[in-house]
Amino acid sequence: MESLFDSAAEEAHRGQEPLAVRMRPRSLEEVIGQRHLLGPGTPLRRLVESDAPMSLFLWGPPGTGKTTLAYVVAGATKRRFVEVSAVSAGVKDVRAAIDQARRDLGMTGRQTVLFVDEVHRFNKAQQDALLPAVENRWVTFIGATTENPFFSVISPLLSRSLLLTLEPLADDDVRAVLERAVTDPRGLGGRVAVRPDALDQLVRLAGGDARRSLTYLEAAAMLVGDAPPDAAPEATPEVTIEVVERAVDKAAVRYDRQGDQHYDVTSAFIKSMRGSDADAALHYLARMVEAGEDPRFIARRIVIFASEDVGMADPTCLQVAVAAAQAVDFIGLPEGRINLAQAVIHCALAPKSNAVVKAIGSASDDVRRGLVGRVPGHLRDAHYPGARKLGHGKGYQYPHDFEHGLVRQDYAPEELRERRYYEPTSHGAEARFAERWAKIRAFLRGG
Repeated sequence: MESLFDSAAEEAHRGQEPLAVRMRPRSLEEVIGQRHLLGPGTPLRRLVESDAPMSLFLWGPPGTGKTTLAYVVAGATKRRFVEVSAVSAGVKDVRAAIDQARRDLGMTGRQTVLFVDEVHRFNKAQQDALLPAVENRWVTFIGATTENPFFSVISPLLSRSLLLTLEPLADDDVRAVLERAVTDPRGLGGRVAVRPDALDQLVRLAGGDARRSLTYLEAAAMLVGDAPPDAAPEATPEVTIEVVERAVDKAAVRYDRQGDQHYDVTSAFIKSMRGSDADAALHYLARMVEAGEDPRFIARRIVIFASEDVGMADPTCLQVAVAAAQAVDFIGLPEGRINLAQAVIHCALAPKSNAVVKAIGSASDDVRRGLVGRVPGHLRDAHYPGARKLGHGKGYQYPHDFEHGLVRQDYAPEELRERRYYEPTSHGAEARFAERWAKIRAFLRGG
C-alpha cells in the first residue's frame, strides 16, 4: 500500500508542476532549437550514444534549454541525475553528491550526471571541489551558466570540459514550443485555444526564452479556465491578446519586427535622438526592448548614429555607443537595456553634426563619378624592390621631422587638390576641430 500511495502522490504532484517543467523534452529529438548542438557527431550526441563520461559547460541566456539538455542526457543514458544549485549549495553538498556517485559507480556500475545550475556562482573553493570528480570521471559533469565561463570558471575546470554555447531561441522555435504545449497531453491538452495574434504576442514577449513563453502561456490559460471534458469545440476557452496582457501584467506593445511598426518605431527612435529629446528616445528604446527587438540591432543603430549625427561635435559619443554594444553582447538582457539607455541619453544630449557623413558621402560621390586621379609619386609605396627606380617615395617629407608635425606637400591626386569634403560645424567639440582644420588646410594649400 505504501508504494501505491507514493505512486499516487507522485502522479498528483506531477499534475501540479509548472507547465515549463511538464513540457520538458524527454529526448534529444523533442528538443526545439539549438540545432548546432544536436546534429550527428556533436558532443551531446556522442554523450548520449556512448557510455563514456564527459564534462560539459552549457553557456547561454536564460530559457535556452540548459537544464533541459542536462535532463535529456541523464534520461537518454539511464544515468542517475543529481542537480545541485550553486545559489544554495556549499562544498559539503558537492562532496556528498560526488561521494554518492562514486559509491554507485563502484557498487552497481551506474553512472551519475551531476548537474550544477548557475555554476558561475560557485567560488573558487567550491569549483575546486568538483575537480577530482571531473578529472577522474567519477561523474558526468554538466555546468550551466548565463555568464562568460572564461571569466567566472576556474581554468583547471574549464580546460577539462567541453564548452557548448546555446543561442536564444528563434521566434519560430518559441512558436513551436508554445504550439506543442497547447496540444500536448502533458501540457494544456487542447483544453484552451490560442488566437494567432495572442500567440504572436507570447512569442514577442518571450524574447527567445522558452521557459518564459510557457510561464506566460500557463498564466493566460489559467485566466480563461479549462473547458469541460464534454464541451463542444466552439465552447473551448480562447486566449486572446487581451488575456495575454492581463496575464503578463503589462500592456501589449503593438510592434511587429517585420512590419511597419518596426520601421516606424526605429525611425522615431533615431529622429528623437537627432532632435535631442532624450525622453522620447528612451520611450522608443523601451518599446523596442519590451517588444523583444534584438538588442544588437538597437546597439548597431546607436553606433551608426554616433558618427552620422554627432560625429566630431562629441567624439566620445562613438566610444560610449561601441562600449554599450559590447556590454549588451557580453551580458545580454534585461541588464543590457541599462547600457543602451546610457548610450541613448549621451547621444540625445550631445551636440549634433552631420559633417562626417556629408564628408564621406561627397568623397564617395567623386569616386563613383570617376574623379580619382593618380596617387602622387612621393606618396607611393617604396618598400618593395625596384620601387625606388620607379620614383616611388622620391621627395617624400616626413612630417614628424618638422615643427608642429606639419610640412607643405601634395597629398591628394592633382585632379582633387581643390576638392573640399570635411566642412566642420561650430557645434560642441567640432568648433575646435573646425578652427584647427582651417589653419591646417590653409597651410597645406598655401593659402
